[in-house]
Amino acid sequence: MGLLSTIIENVCKHCSIQSIWVLAGTFLLSFIVILVVVNVIIQLSFKNSTEPPVVFHWIPFLGSTISYGMDPYKFFFDCRKKYGDIFTFILLGKKTTVFLGTKGNDFILNAKLKDVCAEDVYSPLTTPVFGKDVVYDCPNSKLMEQKKFVKFGLTAEALRSYVQLITQEVNGFVESSTAFRPSKGVLDVSKTMAEITIFTASRSLQGKEVRDKFDSTFAELYHDLDKGFAPINFLLPWAPLPHNRKRDAAQRKMAETYMMIIKDRRQAGGEKDSEDMVWNLMSCVYKDGTPVPDQEIAHMMIALLMAGQHSSSATAAWIILRLATRPSITEELYQEQLEVLGPNLSPLTYETLQKLDLHSKVIKETLRLHAPIHSIIRSVKNPVPVEGTPYVIPPSHNLLSAPGVTAKTPEHFPNPMEWDPHRWNDSIITGDDEQVDYGYGLVNKGTNSPYLPFGAGRHRCIGEQFAYIQLGTITAALVRMFKFKNLPNVEEIPLTDYSSLFAKPFANSSVQYERREISKV
Repeated sequence: MGLLSTIIENVCKHCSIQSIWVLAGTFLLSFIVILVVVNVIIQLSFKNSTEPPVVFHWIPFLGSTISYGMDPYKFFFDCRKKYGDIFTFILLGKKTTVFLGTKGNDFILNAKLKDVCAEDVYSPLTTPVFGKDVVYDCPNSKLMEQKKFVKFGLTAEALRSYVQLITQEVNGFVESSTAFRPSKGVLDVSKTMAEITIFTASRSLQGKEVRDKFDSTFAELYHDLDKGFAPINFLLPWAPLPHNRKRDAAQRKMAETYMMIIKDRRQAGGEKDSEDMVWNLMSCVYKDGTPVPDQEIAHMMIALLMAGQHSSSATAAWIILRLATRPSITEELYQEQLEVLGPNLSPLTYETLQKLDLHSKVIKETLRLHAPIHSIIRSVKNPVPVEGTPYVIPPSHNLLSAPGVTAKTPEHFPNPMEWDPHRWNDSIITGDDEQVDYGYGLVNKGTNSPYLPFGAGRHRCIGEQFAYIQLGTITAALVRMFKFKNLPNVEEIPLTDYSSLFAKPFANSSVQYERREISKV
């Protein structure tokens, strides 16, 4: 220590503070340059023939993170041209192997539990938001039981009741909100659809008590909790950052609120008076005979609210933005309602919604081009050989499936970047008939399909039926009241914001709306 102090003292005597900073800066720059050079030499000199090619990158640790994060699909297609369907890139220091195409989807999404794991990837991000002992914070067998509870709660009777509730919420929003005033104007699409989807989901799926709280305190708690999905939380979910402190406080408050709702229902006699998911989960029992604890019900309800809201909100916004580019499609939807519901436009029901064929195709086509989740990641637990190749994916890698890529390729969908709901008039193969039970009932295996907006395999989204009911009812309600078109001198749809876990239109994406002169609501 004495020698070090003497050296520092002598340096300080002969150098100004400014010189020290210049020296330190020069040293740091030299160190970075050396790291970059060594990183390039390693990439050019050392290649493992049993592993997929690594996407060239200049900066170690950072790798291809920025180009991937700015536009994942551009990154995937560019890499596909250069390296083929299988390649590895560095994502924040982690080797991440991408396997594109239907074979890649099947390889990753239908992989065996002993070989790949979703929990290791997503639990650090989702557990502080959803809460303990649910989704990725529990053994896979328990998660499958929880999915079964939710799936079996979405009965035909429940879905039937949701159509009326969602329609009422949309109509009430239009009449009470300033978003659609005056009778024609400019609509902030992302903001408006986020509000409509959260109100409709909370009233139908979550229950009247939760919906009422969105008019008071729940909205603020939701936004604070939503900040927990910031990309930095993949690395630092525990960091004492301001947004994480707000996340944790909101999670505790929301869980307490759900548990109070459950307690009040039990004290009132526990007689089911609606088809919301809280009632369903209150009656569920695990295989070992244990009733689902109230805290787990609360955490599962938070998971349903948070995960479903992002995907539905983004898709609903894209539907309106796409309809604004094709006013003729909007008119076709309106005419379809007149044909199915009659000239007086009778109230929409679950049965009549199933007959609105073009409405369903609009949703399918929008999901094809704008799947909310662009990347599905799994950690590798054991070496996994890739059939037909010399590659063996080691446990040091993550695997990444990108089903949206196959949905945008011409070999599966002619003119893939054109939004055309009528393409679904023709027979399109979107899956296979093979069914499998992962523990929550039979579902189509579907991993070989080029169209997987709800994922596939054991982690396939169980909210698919509800999503179609919610999106179809919202679309039908708005189309019968309004016409939409782009703003003057705007021909293209807005760019996609990939800055969060869920892809969505950039904020402040707007279109023109005009209330129909005659609308029977």
